[in-house]
Amino acid sequence: MSGLRGTATVVTAVDLAPYRSSAGTLLSGSLILDAVMLACTYALTRLAVGRALRPVRTMTDQATQWSAVGSGQRFGAEDQPAELARLGTSLDALLDRIRTVLRHEQQLTGELSHELRTPLTRIVVELDWWRARPRSAAETDATHEVIAEAAQSIRTICDTLLNDAREGGQTTSTAVGATAVAPVLRRLVEDLDARKQLKTVVDVPDQELEAGVASALLERIVSPLLTNAVRYADSTVTVSARQLPSGVRIDVTDDGPGVPEEFLDDLFQPGRRADSGNGHDGAGLGLPLARRLARAVGGEVSHDPEHTPGARFLVDLPAG
Repeated sequence: MSGLRGTATVVTAVDLAPYRSSAGTLLSGSLILDAVMLACTYALTRLAVGRALRPVRTMTDQATQWSAVGSGQRFGAEDQPAELARLGTSLDALLDRIRTVLRHEQQLTGELSHELRTPLTRIVVELDWWRARPRSAAETDATHEVIAEAAQSIRTICDTLLNDAREGGQTTSTAVGATAVAPVLRRLVEDLDARKQLKTVVDVPDQELEAGVASALLERIVSPLLTNAVRYADSTVTVSARQLPSGVRIDVTDDGPGVPEEFLDDLFQPGRRADSGNGHDGAGLGLPLARRLARAVGGEVSHDPEHTPGARFLVDLPAG
């Protein structure tokens, strides 16, 4: 029949199993590839970071070694990447602070040893004298008194130096005061080493002189000067004090050989001695300690290079 069209339907079937298998294989391969990529990335990152941090580890180890001994070696910022240069600068500043702390500890230890030597020697000498033969009750009491005074001196020395170290050399309320100069000078002269036959002159005016420092600190400033004067004097040590418009001046003079001209620049340097082989047991710490303590209260300790013969040291302190 004309004008009629037919419609046909075709039904086909496709097996999806291969596709599902391929998708599973692709997924598994992708996961394995991702794992391999992650492992490679981790390994490369660890290698790169380790190589980048290797200089940091090296600098850290060096800083640890240098800080343990207070070494003067430093990293510097030259020929270093910007980050390492900044790290080196920070470590150098830290090493400088550590070295300063170690120097202060060594200085304090040396000063304590230097200052405690005299009272400890007095204790040992008194005990040796007391044990040498039987003593009377009066002699025993006298020995006890000397030992008690020396022990009190040790305590005062420790308190003075430790307070000064604790405050970093700054003026404190324990360092400031009003102390009569004459009694302190006479007491120090009485305690001088009597093994040398010296004439010791204390020239203090009749009027009462007062220094604006604590008594213990005045002793620690003047004592090293007197000890040196006794050590080097030939026959006479003179201690004088007078009022100045700016405060009080104490002079300690001896008639010994004086300070060698070539040693004047190092006179107040810690640990320096004009002649380490001259048989004296000094450690080169007394004069630096005296000057440092005097400056802590606004004073000064100086040497008069024009004085001859012998040596003359000047102690300038604020008035009380």
